Amino acid sequence: MPDFTHIDQSRQPQMVDVGGKDVTHRVARAEAIVNLTPAVVSKFENGDVQSKKGPVFHTAILAGIQAAKKTSDLIPLCHPLPLTKCNVTIETLDEARVVVRSEVATDAKTGVEMEALSATSGAALTLYDMCKAVTKGIVIEQIRLVEKTGGKSDYQAR
Repeated sequence: MPDFTHIDQSRQPQMVDVGGKDVTHRVARAEAIVNLTPAVVSKFENGDVQSKKGPVFHTAILAGIQAAKKTSDLIPLCHPLPLTKCNVTIETLDEARVVVRSEVATDAKTGVEMEALSATSGAALTLYDMCKAVTKGIVIEQIRLVEKTGGKSDYQAR
């Protein structure tokens, strides 16, 4: 089993040194299931709905993109990265749930997994914020990395 890369030999936190790595094209995809409840999802039957804070899905998508761009400000040991792509989508799964998906890309010395996870999480949290007036029983679940390519290794969730 690999060692934790963000902990040094003295068991102190460290930012990983990527200075010796090559710049490569890196892509990460993440997703989350958001159980909005039937009461909320029914309001989206004819597309996006306008709340007092704006169009719900559009606002959540923008929040997800912003979260990806701010990942190094939110997660202490993440490197700031020049993102070349950030796409966030929201799709209804059934009468109670939506799936939030993100795809983030960069040409850098380190990957964009955290940016994809941040984008997905930021969008999901914004959905909660925008829909909590209808119900506080919203559950965000299964936030996960789906795929990562580029760099030393690739990953595909099962």
